[in-house]
Amino acid sequence: MKGEETVFDRNYEDYLAQLENIPVESIAPNLGGKVENGVIKIPLFGINYDVSVSGITDPYGNKPTYDVCVVLSKYLLLCPEAPQRCAEWVSFRDFKNSGPLTNYFNNDVERSIASYFKANLDGLKKSGESILGYWPHLDVNYDFAMQFDALPRIPVLVLFNDADEEFLAKCSVLFERRAEKYLDAECIAMLGWQLFNHLRKADKMR
Repeated sequence: MKGEETVFDRNYEDYLAQLENIPVESIAPNLGGKVENGVIKIPLFGINYDVSVSGITDPYGNKPTYDVCVVLSKYLLLCPEAPQRCAEWVSFRDFKNSGPLTNYFNNDVERSIASYFKANLDGLKKSGESILGYWPHLDVNYDFAMQFDALPRIPVLVLFNDADEEFLAKCSVLFERRAEKYLDAECIAMLGWQLFNHLRKADKMR
């Protein structure tokens, strides 16, 4: 474990060093963030984080988990030159270089949500609302549909059918195509897992 922590710390410091070359004032509008005193403020699933060359902190001033640090760092480092617009919803496997992570996403995100919330539609609805989920402006035929703002420019859509006499519970987690303009496949997969984790925590706190 100690060796792993050393690697994580080294990677974290490397991301911070790369952020020194990022003009946060000019990229903030493209990312939907705000800048105060050289610190860019980015909401991730409704939680506001501060990102700067000095570090990444949550609303309480603590360093967040490693996956949150990676996603926020890459969101800044991969920022496109202009805001991207695309209303096409796609599955994780449709993203570039997603192949090696497809099984992980299927098992640890979609199937995990389906398994955890089967026979608990009300719990899924209330958990989603508690993490600022909202009903999408889409005509879809599912037992449950909810949209989340994972990051300001990366919406996520959860479609869920509960188990019945013929079929197991099934969940699909979709992203807009433009997500790959802001994050690589690994970070998009991390967003999927964070979504499940937030939903699960919210359900346990009810």
